[in-house]
Amino acid sequence: MKNFLTRSVWLVSLISLFTDIASEMLYPVMPVFLKSIGFSIVMIGILEGVAEATAGLSKGYFGNRSDISGKRVPFIRWGYILSAVSKPMMAILTFPWWIFVARTFDRLGKGIRTSARDALLSDETTSENKGKVFGFHRALDTLGASIGPVLALIFLWKFPANYKWLFILAFLPGIIAVSLTFLLKDKARSQELSKPKINFLQYLKYWKISSVSYKKLIVALLFFTLFNSSDAFLLLFLKYKGYSDLQMIGFYIFYNILYAALSYPLGALADKMGLKKVLVFGMVIFSLVYGGITMANSTIFFIIVFGFYALYAAATEGISKALISNLVKKEHIATALGFYSSFASFGTLIASTLAGLLWFSFSPETLFLVSAVGVIVVALYMGLNKLEYRIEKKLVKESQRFKV
Repeated sequence: MKNFLTRSVWLVSLISLFTDIASEMLYPVMPVFLKSIGFSIVMIGILEGVAEATAGLSKGYFGNRSDISGKRVPFIRWGYILSAVSKPMMAILTFPWWIFVARTFDRLGKGIRTSARDALLSDETTSENKGKVFGFHRALDTLGASIGPVLALIFLWKFPANYKWLFILAFLPGIIAVSLTFLLKDKARSQELSKPKINFLQYLKYWKISSVSYKKLIVALLFFTLFNSSDAFLLLFLKYKGYSDLQMIGFYIFYNILYAALSYPLGALADKMGLKKVLVFGMVIFSLVYGGITMANSTIFFIIVFGFYALYAAATEGISKALISNLVKKEHIATALGFYSSFASFGTLIASTLAGLLWFSFSPETLFLVSAVGVIVVALYMGLNKLEYRIEKKLVKESQRFKV
């Protein structure tokens, strides 16, 4: 483990753990809080749409900036600072414009840090161990997502509906995360990189010079995103089946705990068997979950479904990033990850919108069956396409002229 779980990998993983504790403390109560201060369902939808668009665009831009500067740590640090500060901001004032600013700060922070953070993780290891590294990071990140809702439940049990103080309390793990970023150090670069002036959408040009294998993978992952709506729909299905809010949050905690436990073992398995094989396996599991949940009629059945959903998540989230980083040149990793994350954010927004339309126009079962069939098609496409772990020679010369 000493060969690939370096000091920086541990630090980044712990930073993610504490940040997710802060974020997931607020996740279950955010809609209720917004409604309590006068937000309508439409306003909540607009708020989340603006937030996701901000995160999507900034992931690509700041990933590109990270590659240009040759630095990762400043982007990671400022990203986590913005997200931490956004928590107490929501408790200070409740004007709609202020809430929009606070929420945008949170998503902007995520956009600034994500690509640089993932690139740093990739820089810390070799292609043979990336599944383990990204799996380990995902395990600690998701452990935080398990702890956060538990702390929120305990707090709200003691102090019902005291949402403002919960936002202030969530600032504490955020401060710990920010403090840990000051222990991170960038690796020295072997050569001085040119630093051309770029525009906000410069990262989009990466598609032209990227490898064929990268393009095949991104096409598959983005189509997958279009069928992979927000996890909120799974939780809403529990409500649809008559489960209480407390039971719903209990299922969510169970899912996150199992997700955290499975992430590292699935990453290690991916390094041994092949990242693409485990990724395709995860997609197949997703289809089985979405198809199977339509037949769920007991608590035991739902427990099994959410258990397999955790297996799917552990087999795809970190592994997809590890696979992307293996298909691109080292100096392009943050840009390549940012390009994907940028479009994936918009894909998630589209997927959730379409999912809502299917739910209300037809039925919840229709939504899940359409997603199950769509993802099986994506899994077949992935399985039939070979991905080369190198940049094609004909693209190397052109990529050297691409200043990222």
